[in-house]
Amino acid sequence: MDAIKITLESELKKAFSIRKEVFVDEQGVPLEDEFDKFDTLEGPALHILVYYQDQAVGTGRIRWADSVGKLERICILKPYRQFGLGKVIIKALETIAKEQGTSQVKLHGQIQAEGFYKKLGYYAASDVFMEDGIPHLLMKKELSAEPL
Repeated sequence: MDAIKITLESELKKAFSIRKEVFVDEQGVPLEDEFDKFDTLEGPALHILVYYQDQAVGTGRIRWADSVGKLERICILKPYRQFGLGKVIIKALETIAKEQGTSQVKLHGQIQAEGFYKKLGYYAASDVFMEDGIPHLLMKKELSAEPL
């Protein structure tokens, strides 16, 4: 289980393929809503891939809004969800945030994943809202007290 920062177009394509399978095909998010201006190697977002047995099976990205790291597009292919890879993705994105000097991160977590995020130190910071037809919560976490 390794997380890598995406630096090659071929890696970014793997991330896009994973996101399409999870968000578009499985969860019904419209294709035009899933991909945006932050989906480039040169943009303000940093993307990661997570590997399990040498296969790319999960992804996520982080970008900055008002000096807060926003974790986005976190997903894992369905057959690999029982191996703790979600935690690997979150920790890798948090490490990137800390390396960039960011002390707080936030995300729009699907309601079904609220317990998962709470176990990792996130707290709900909003009422439930709809995003792409799926109920979400704004969740936040302070990073300053944790070592790199």
